[in-house]
Amino acid sequence: MEKYKISDSKLVSLYIKGNEEAFEQLLNRHKARIYTTIYLIVKDNYVAEDLLQETFVKAINTIKGGRYNEEGKFLPWITRIAHNLSIDYFRKDKRYPTVVLEDGSKVFNTLEFAEDSVESFQIKQDTHSKLRDLIQELPEAQKEVLIMRHYMDMSFQEIAESTGVSINTALGRMRYALINLRKKMKQYNIAYDQNIYPR
Repeated sequence: MEKYKISDSKLVSLYIKGNEEAFEQLLNRHKARIYTTIYLIVKDNYVAEDLLQETFVKAINTIKGGRYNEEGKFLPWITRIAHNLSIDYFRKDKRYPTVVLEDGSKVFNTLEFAEDSVESFQIKQDTHSKLRDLIQELPEAQKEVLIMRHYMDMSFQEIAESTGVSINTALGRMRYALINLRKKMKQYNIAYDQNIYPR
């Protein structure tokens, strides 16, 4: 592995003291790896480029605002910013996937409403919206894997690589996310198709 003459933490210190070139060095040193992290999630060159810029802007604002305290861990820190921005990109997206629960039942499979029914369409929109709210209430690791799998169509291999865990751990998080989601749906009396795979 290449040994850099100046460490990341030293470059951050120099940048905090007003050396603009120091941050440019950090950017050039790590941008390829950070771009790859983003692209693995969004799978779109243009979106990845935008999020890469957003990542560095957020990093600059955090450092300049005196809120950077990850001594010696610049790369994991900025990679996490990139990762979170990529996930947020999909949270803002308006796609409504069919979520399959852990017992094989599908959310919204029975909610095929007639197109001409405004009331039915509104019920469907409200239910999708409520599901998104319930997903946001899940523990962070479970929420992350569920969004990556169902909203972003990522494979468990890609999820494992992106989050830095084993495939088994990713699968386990997904299973618990779906169990918790089904409990929450029952609690709020949200309908889902319980007839596809009877328990």
